[in-house]
Parts: sequence; C-alpha cells; structure tokens
Amino acid sequence: MTRIRFGWALSATVSGGTCVAVALAAPPSAGAPSLGAKSVSNPASAPPAAAQSPETRPTNSKPAQAKGSLPGANLVTVTAANPSAFARTRETVVLLGSELAKLVPSLEIKKALVVDAVGRPVVSQLVDMNGDDEPDELVFQVDLAAGQAKRFNLRLGERQPLAAREYKVYARFVRERHDDFAWENDLVAHRMYGPELETWAKDSLVSSGIDTWAKRTHELVVNEWYMTDDYHRDNGQGADFYGVGKSRGCGGLGIWANGKLYPSRNFVRSRVLANGPIRLVFELTYAPWEIPGGAHISETKRVVLDAGTAFNRFESTFSGGKGALAVAVGIAKHAGSALRVHAGSSSMSVWEPVKDAQGSVSGNLGCAVVLSAGAGLEAQASDLDYLAVTSTDAAERIVYRAGSTWDRAGQVRDLDAWAKTVENVAAKAAAPLQVQLAPLATN
Repeated sequence: MTRIRFGWALSATVSGGTCVAVALAAPPSAGAPSLGAKSVSNPASAPPAAAQSPETRPTNSKPAQAKGSLPGANLVTVTAANPSAFARTRETVVLLGSELAKLVPSLEIKKALVVDAVGRPVVSQLVDMNGDDEPDELVFQVDLAAGQAKRFNLRLGERQPLAAREYKVYARFVRERHDDFAWENDLVAHRMYGPELETWAKDSLVSSGIDTWAKRTHELVVNEWYMTDDYHRDNGQGADFYGVGKSRGCGGLGIWANGKLYPSRNFVRSRVLANGPIRLVFELTYAPWEIPGGAHISETKRVVLDAGTAFNRFESTFSGGKGALAVAVGIAKHAGSALRVHAGSSSMSVWEPVKDAQGSVSGNLGCAVVLSAGAGLEAQASDLDYLAVTSTDAAERIVYRAGSTWDRAGQVRDLDAWAKTVENVAAKAAAPLQVQLAPLATN
C-alpha cells in the first residue's frame, strides 16, 4: 500500500483497484470541475477479519432509492472522471466513510444519499467491509464516455429499501448442495466447493477450483437453478457447461513450487459481508496445506463482484509461508481450447467450445485471468491447467481478476473480441477513475 497525503492535513491509505474517492479539493465554483487529483484505491483493501460460519448473514449492505428529486442540502460534491480513451459503463465509485467524516463531520454515512447534478436520486449501497455491523463505504455506479467527467452530490436523508428486482448481485452458502458457495451478478454466475462435498458418498470431490455458469439472462438465477436441479442444460437462461473437477476451473489458484502445483482442499468457512444491490463481498477460508519445505499455508480469499461486469476481483491473503510465495492462478484445459497470454497486460485468456449434459454443442465460453498492473506473469502449465505464475507481495497476498463470458449471451462473439475485452479490463484496473471530493461552500 501507499500512504498519500493530501491538503487540509488529511491522509488516506490507498492501493490499486476500483476507484475510491479520497482526493480533496476546495469548495467548487461554477463551471467545469477541477480534476487535479487522482484516486487509485482499492474497494476491498481492508484486511480479512476472522471468518465466521458458512451461513453468516450479510451486514450493513443497505441500498437507497427515492423517487423524483430528493430534498435537503448538498453537503459534498463528488466528481468522477474517466481517464481512458474508451467508454466505461457501470463503473463503481467507492466513498470511504472515514474520509467523508473528516471532510464533513456532520455527514453521517448511514444517512448519506447520492444525487446527480440536477438532484435526481442515484442508487447507492452501504458496505461493511470488516463484519462489525457498521458501514465503511458508500458505493454507487456511473457511466462515462471517454474522457468524460460527471458530478454528483451527497445529502442527508432516510435510506429506503429497494425492491428485489433492483438487486443485481447475490451470494449464498448452499448447504443443500453439499456445501457449495454460489454467487452471481446480472452477467455471470460461479460456485466453489465446500467441506461436505469432500465426503459425499455418491460423487466426492476435493477441489478449490472455480466453476463458472453460462448465463444469457440478466435475472439472478442461483436460487432457481438449485431449486430445479436442472442446470446442466440450457432451458433458456443458460446452464452449467463448464467442467472443473480437480482443475483450477476459471481462476482458482495453488502454490507453485519445484515445477508443480500445490492447491488447497475445499473451503472450510464462508461469510458474506455485502450482498447488493450493487456490490457483493464475501470471504472463503481454506485450512492449512503442506507445500515443499515443510511449510503449512492457509488462505483467506476475499471476492468482490459488482453489477454489470463479467470480472470478479480476488484478493488472497496467505499465512504460514517463509517469505514470498509463487502463486499460480489457473484456467482449466479443455478440448479445443485456444490460449492467449497477454504479457503486456499481465493477463491470460482462453476460448473454448462447450457442450451440454447430452453432448450437444452449446457455443463457446471464454475465461480470463488478469493480474495486478505491473505484476510479473510467468506462463506455466500442468496436466489440468494453463497457469499464470506470480509472487505474493510484502503482505503475503495477491490481487487479481478472473471472469468469463458465453458467446450465446450476445456480449462477446469470438476469441478476438474476448481478447479485446480482457485488455480493456486490464487497462481499467491499471487506470482507475479519477475521483474528487469537495465540501460545499455553505458548510
């Protein structure tokens, strides 16, 4: 992490990722906003807290919605600008409660509402990042053309609940399916495997690989697909075509040592920290496993998935190592798959044909892994996976993104388009939105 010190004797701790508004400016005057400072902080940089039971309920993930123009005085102006030469849609802006309190002590984050420049309400969400039942962040989304800036304001008011149809992300522990953990947004769905599956008499599996489900609906499907138990064929919404087994699936990892992959077993605990409508945050904990040299490594994996993106942000923190660890993030090898390694953007992508449970051709699926900007990527392979090998940082962690797409969903049609999508994801991660906060002159 980097300690950046701003004016007004205020400092903020930031690291790479989706933008977090911490840059400060003088009270705005009429005319175009000033964009002198950049914010490059990470929405999920809070260190993992102790894991809870798999069924822990989400806390303080409260949305706000209102109709028409919201009353009340504006307290803070938020300006978000796109530094990229391409449009960025449904980008998540993260406002840190601690910084808002320093800027405007009277602004209570639990009552903060977001409005656009003309006072129309913007859907926002309070997020508790450490499980203490208190909100730490206020998030909302914005669409920006290349080089465009938009201004929003914060006001105080009563936050109202949203209808279920407004929720675009969802996650839960699925005890009835042998301890799966499943999550999704309006574009993609995934699952990982829990402890009971290791001992299931019918079809046991030890794997920390990541399953990806192909969706061609913007509806949330996890509960429905588990309820009907018919999700290995496409009934109009998509299906689970992807084979994981003991592979890394789409973005799972292991420790790389002496030219061999050492993965963990299934996760042992889970907890959900935020569950929509915009942002999903959860953690999975893995029991220690042995690697060469006698070390026993444990892992806490924090996952962030926002509405409107095909890519999850993974932050894995390890303990028990003796210095930096080589970590291999993988994509399963399947028949007919085409691999591309993008060294310049520290990313790797695969495009492959998929079939349903009856063996019928069901289009093509893409999976990709994007490491942090500037991270070294050593391309390796095992019998089961293509691997992107990198090293942990000084905090014994790695941060990366992994995502998937299905050509029949209509978003990405072929390998070249998928490669371009992956390059854009890497470019956005390397150059977050520029965000400024300014108290209004009336405060």
